Amino acid sequence: MLHYTDKTSWNSIRSQVDWTFKAHKPRGPHPAAVYFTTLPPNTPNLASRLRIPSSKVAFVFCFANAGDLTPLSGGRGEYILYYLGDYVVVKDRQEDCGPREEANCK
Repeated sequence: MLHYTDKTSWNSIRSQVDWTFKAHKPRGPHPAAVYFTTLPPNTPNLASRLRIPSSKVAFVFCFANAGDLTPLSGGRGEYILYYLGDYVVVKDRQEDCGPREEANCK
């Protein structure tokens, strides 16, 4: 799984032993949650596909899927999943994080 973000949020999240992603309410009909994707860092037009500002795809967290995420309704559910509430990724599930072009995400 992958979570894209900006530098400020990346620094905040990576400063913890267990990564904690904070839920937020996006625009539109989607619930307050944490959103993740399966789209890799080299995906063309990544920000557009995720419908987020390009500044929010500058950094990425990669981690093993625990099977506890819900696909977004509609066609984008193929590659966007969410979790209601804050989401914690323990160290054993963490794979990599960093600038999008440098992270080693599978």
